[in-house]
Amino acid sequence: MTIAHEEAVIDSAAVDAIFAEARTANTFTGEVTEDQARAIYELTKFGPTAFNSQPLRVTYVRSDEARARLVDTLANGNKAKTASAPLVAVLSYDTAWAEQWDNFLPEYNAPKAMYDAAPDLAASTGNNNAHLQAGYFILAVRSLGLAAGPMTGADFGAIDAAFFPAGDQKSFMVVNIGQAGADAWGAAKPKFSYDDVVRTV
Repeated sequence: MTIAHEEAVIDSAAVDAIFAEARTANTFTGEVTEDQARAIYELTKFGPTAFNSQPLRVTYVRSDEARARLVDTLANGNKAKTASAPLVAVLSYDTAWAEQWDNFLPEYNAPKAMYDAAPDLAASTGNNNAHLQAGYFILAVRSLGLAAGPMTGADFGAIDAAFFPAGDQKSFMVVNIGQAGADAWGAAKPKFSYDDVVRTV
């Protein structure tokens, strides 16, 4: 039992499943149902983003043809993981996220002009907030009792060409999803302590 378990408002088993004992899986088994895939997003969407912008887009890869195209874009060490995972998600951000302003923040669109005038700012905001949502996505996977294997070892330009040729989305992460398979984890890696990374000013 840690101070995190003691202070959490969720039970210790949930703390362990989502945080303390959860690890990035490298092998997978089982299946991920359509209801589970939907539930992952239904949990992810509640995480906060700047202006409620929600720029994350999720592409679930199920077909053999799409899976083969995706595997071809991955670093060699990641190919087998993705080829065998029950479900794979390509996470990307909507390059025109600000055009949805009236949907995600109705009646307050004054800040949109700032992004219209600065495409680089719009891109970085979309990218940063989609990465934030990716963290929620991983926690959502874990909360359903599934294992997540997030990866950035990929040619994302090739993924974009294969899956988003219109340029309307920019990918940044691939997440394998399923039950953890045999030998899914190596030895636990060290984590920095509170005193290593936190200061109070």
